[in-house]
Amino acid sequence: MREDVPLAELQLSGRVWETYHAVVYAVCVVIVEDATLTTSARVAASVALAGMIPWYLFFGRRLIALEGEAWDKMAAGWRGPAYLTGLIALFAVVQHADTNAWFLAFGVIPQCFGVTTYRRAMAFIAVFNGLAALLNALANPNVPGVVTSIGLGVFTIVFARVFGAWTMRIIERNRQHAALIAQLRSTRAELAAAHHQQGVSAERSRLAAEIHDTLAQGFTSIVTLVQAAQATIPEPDPACEHLELALRTARENLAEARALVAALSPIGLDGANLGDAVTRAARSTEEETRAAVRCEVSGPKRPLPTATEVVLLRVCQEALANVRKHAHASAVDVCLRYADGGVELTVVDDGQGFDVASASGGGVSEGGDGETGGPGGYGLRGMRDRLCQAGGTLTVTSAPGTGTTVRAEVPA
Repeated sequence: MREDVPLAELQLSGRVWETYHAVVYAVCVVIVEDATLTTSARVAASVALAGMIPWYLFFGRRLIALEGEAWDKMAAGWRGPAYLTGLIALFAVVQHADTNAWFLAFGVIPQCFGVTTYRRAMAFIAVFNGLAALLNALANPNVPGVVTSIGLGVFTIVFARVFGAWTMRIIERNRQHAALIAQLRSTRAELAAAHHQQGVSAERSRLAAEIHDTLAQGFTSIVTLVQAAQATIPEPDPACEHLELALRTARENLAEARALVAALSPIGLDGANLGDAVTRAARSTEEETRAAVRCEVSGPKRPLPTATEVVLLRVCQEALANVRKHAHASAVDVCLRYADGGVELTVVDDGQGFDVASASGGGVSEGGDGETGGPGGYGLRGMRDRLCQAGGTLTVTSAPGTGTTVRAEVPA
């Protein structure tokens, strides 16, 4: 059980505690003002009682109202003891005038627990009641008076010890309940996120299947039909040129449909990992172009979340697709690097390059968008959006005639 928690954490509002303090103070004022005192004693007691009001409102009240780390820092410092020292000094003046002012202990004890640590509070309570007992014994210098003073002092200190221990147990239970509630909320949020991710994965798989069964199959049929038509038409016929254009368009769209299917389908269902998938994409690009494509996978390989693998593979496919369509490169380097803080994918080509500032509308930067073949396309913008969803960044470096470097980084 912690012994450095404030009484303010007891399940009573600050307004309830302030009402309690005000009632105790008012009763003490009535007791003192109703007592038979000399003029000097009454003035001294009245001034001391009056001084307790601003001392509490502008100093003690602010300390009691602190919570959490702010209270812990204050309780270990000097402000709490300084407030209690001043409060005990004012009380001593009142107690010296009228010993019945000891009633104020019912308001001072809770404040001790509210402005400093438990052990310090008990020390100040002992000082407070010891001083009260001494003043009471001096005012009644006989055996019954001394015995009564000592008895009241000991009783009050023991009562404060029991009251403080009981309070600490309640506070500890409250903290445990609060921690349990926070843990339950965190678990509920994690479950909700897991259900959401499961739903997203299921929807991606469904879309991949739909694209494969409709668009991809349709483009494949169009390619087959156009090739059949080309075989039946003699070469000089003007229709051959249109058929060739239709065939090229259908093949490009078929490639895009297959890329979408590959991006939407979860990696790993066929036993392949991200490195293998990137290597296959690089080999496919080398087969489709005359460029020399080199692929390297470095760092300690480890399983990654499906969403992260899908994002990186999609970026690789998109970058290589841009190389095929626009770069006219003779060499391409693909590097997948596993690092301690995440995974980095880099695609570098020695092609014709492009003006990133013009394409992205704002220069080369992490997360910049644009299309390698010109502004307004989906390419880099699509990469950027996917990486942002995975918490990653995209950096594109290029200039006309200098090639292009696409670097994607995802924490993992």
